[in-house]
Formats: sequence, C-alpha cells, structure tokens
Amino acid sequence: MENAIIVKDVTKVYKLYDKPIDRLKESLHPFHKEYHRKFYALHGLTFSVEKGQTVGIIGTNGSGKSTILKIITGVLTPTTGEVTVNGTVSALLELGAGFNMDYTGIENIYMNGSMMGFSRREMDAKLQDILDFADIGEFVNQPVKTYSSGMFVRLAFALAINVEPEILIVDEALSVGDVFFQAKCYRRMEEIRKKGTTILMVTHDMGSILKYCDKVVLLNKGSFIAEGTAGHMVDLYKKILANQMESLEEELAAERTGTARQGNGAGGIADDGVSGEIGGSPVRSRESRPSLMKDKLAVNPNRTEYGDGRAEICDMGLFDGRGNLTNLLLKGERFTIRERIRFHAPIQMPIFTYTIKDKKGTELTGTNTMYEGTDIRPVSDGDEYEVSFTQKMTLQGGEYLLSMSCTGFEMGEHVVYHRLYDVLSLTVISNKNTVGVYDMESEVQAEKIKNAGKNLTNRTGIS
Repeated sequence: MENAIIVKDVTKVYKLYDKPIDRLKESLHPFHKEYHRKFYALHGLTFSVEKGQTVGIIGTNGSGKSTILKIITGVLTPTTGEVTVNGTVSALLELGAGFNMDYTGIENIYMNGSMMGFSRREMDAKLQDILDFADIGEFVNQPVKTYSSGMFVRLAFALAINVEPEILIVDEALSVGDVFFQAKCYRRMEEIRKKGTTILMVTHDMGSILKYCDKVVLLNKGSFIAEGTAGHMVDLYKKILANQMESLEEELAAERTGTARQGNGAGGIADDGVSGEIGGSPVRSRESRPSLMKDKLAVNPNRTEYGDGRAEICDMGLFDGRGNLTNLLLKGERFTIRERIRFHAPIQMPIFTYTIKDKKGTELTGTNTMYEGTDIRPVSDGDEYEVSFTQKMTLQGGEYLLSMSCTGFEMGEHVVYHRLYDVLSLTVISNKNTVGVYDMESEVQAEKIKNAGKNLTNRTGIS
C-alpha cells in the first residue's frame, strides 16, 4: 500500500530563554556563548500513514501532537528529520490559522483555495457547497474578525472538508461549535473517508478515536510510544494518564519479545495489581497489588475535604471492566469504585458514599451503603474497611468528577467523619451518545407497514 504521509526521525527543538535580553546577548556574544536551554517538542518521531487510512494521534497535553501536524502541513520546519506528503492537503488546525481577519468570509475562501492550488474557476464550483455547509448566512460577506467562534469554525471546517482533499488533517478544532454542527462534521468526515480520503486527526475524544481510526499513534512528551489498533492504544494511553509508566514499559517490552498476553474487549492487559474479574468486580492479587490504589490514578490536588476525623478515607480506586486501575471508562462497561477507610474511634453505623458530578457541579448520580442495604456496624478504633460499588456506566461520553465520603447518623443528626469533594476525575469514552445526561439504552425496532395507503383510503372513505 502506498503511503500518503511519511514522518522519518523528526525532531523539533525550541530555544528557551529566561529573559528576553538573553536572546540578544547570545546573538552578539563574540564567543557564541549560549544563554538558552533546549526544549524538545518532538524527539526522533517516525511513523507513516497509508493512503485511505484514518489515523489518530493521541497523547497528553504537551506530547507534541499539534507540533507534528504543523510540521506535516508546512506551518513549522523540523529541526532534524524529514516529512514526505503525497497528495493535496487540506488542514484544519488552530482556530484562525490561514485566515486573514480583515478579509470577508468569501475573500478568505478564495484566498485559502488559491493557497491549496485551486484556480478561481475551481473555487467557483465549490463555493455553494462550502456556503451551504457553513450555514452562516449573510455573515459570509462580513470581515471574519466580526465572527463568533462558532461561525468561524463553521466556515473553516466547511472550507477544509469541501475542497475534496486527498489528505485531510484535523486538530482539536471540532471541539468548538454546537453538538449539531459537530455531528454534521463527523458525518461529512465519514463520507469522505469512505471515498478514500486519507485523514490524520488529533483529538482528546477517545470515542471518536475508537469509532473512526484504522490506526493510532501514541505520543508522550514528544516521543513515539507505540502505534497500533485504536483499542489497544487507548489502553496504553490510560496507563500514561494514570502515571503507570513502569507497567507501560513492561507491556511494550513484552510485546517486542512476543510474550504479551492479550486482554479481551478493546485490547489491553489487566496487570495493574488485578488478577481477574467476577461479576464485573475486580479481584486483586494480594502479591502484586500496589501499596496504594490512588497512586495509579489522577487525583485532584485541589480537592476539598473535611470531617471530624473519626474516620479517614486513606485510599481509593477506580477499576474498569477488565480490572485496570484507570480514570478512563468505556460507556456501557461495568466498573468499580473502591474506598478504603481507616477508623480512629468507635462508630455505631458508618455509611460509605460516592457521588458523580459534571464539571458544572451538578450531581448526576451516586449511592451509599445505607441505600443499598449494606449495613456496617459497629466499628472500633483501628478497624479498616474496604467497600466496593460495582455498576454499569450509562453516563454519556464526557468529563466528570467523583466525590466520596464516610458519614453517619448520631442522635438523629447527620455527621460527616470524612468527605472528599471532586477527588478523582472520571472520563467516559463513548462512540454513541444520546440526548441528555445518561443513556436509556433504548432497543429500537422499525418495520414497514404493509398496505398502509390502502388502509388509510378505507378509513377515510375515499374510493
């Protein structure tokens, strides 16, 4: 298969100066003294994209995803290495890239078209499709500096996707705009993908990665980590997010030697101190489990906590359906929230709770041991308990916050022994979102009604 994009040993180094004057001092120094330090945005990156493939690039912030896209599109020049691109490229990078803010929408369409190598006549033929897709009305005749961010991205994406490129490169630009326009964009991307257009995309939306990508490239801190199927790369990405670098390195080393064990589902290995699963609840290996579950999770350093101190939530875990400790969960899978509590005083009947909220602070769901009929009483000073809540994830794809607490009732009054607000982040990955906060998991059937027109005629008495 012929390659559309070849990235070979690409390194991008920036010079960082502590003070602006240091740049001038360095340039004028008679002995070429260096006043800068080097920052490697990319380090020896190599991968290829075959023609007709949809390839995703994933990684944490600062991993070099946007930098490599800019190098591929020619916006940046690599410090070392080379990039080969075979085909006409249309790129949607940072909002505003390639647009003249003083030009009208129409003028920007023709200017960008000419930059991509299209003649005025060719752009005349494409103009109506671009305008229909953007759907910004008369604003297309106004300077783009007067546009809202939503109108801007509509026009930018409409231009990028309707010039019928051989290669489409998309950065996080689709995160701007309303949900209906985003859905429209993804439908159009699916159409051109089926026509054989090569697509290279960067996104934090793991649902889109799982749904659209034939291959995924995983980066971390400017370096190539791995490439492969979407499901397996998302599993490796989870380990990076949870700072499980030793586990990641062991898995990659095992794959290189051909001894990696294959997990089920989207791919992956449940070797994070978890030996299996019973009824969706992980069963941990006592010999290999980490000393603290929370060490392998992204814990909020600015969490709010309070209580009278008679109980302490000393550890917590969030496990996916295969028993991996992770902040990323797949919509539809069973997952487990685990709390470990140490008591510093006798308590008659403690209650363990969890709550999931959205980013605005709205409580979406939660439960506790009292609601679930799991009474724990009494406890003594020095006791430790571990409580697990296992359930199915039906929330829509998105970002959420997990809170947990140990409370109780004494003399008819509600008492908080220890409460942790927004202690863990929780990302739900979905390739099918419905309307609202959670999925009703509807089962849909549709069938054609036979002789429907004849029955209507008989009922209305028309002959």
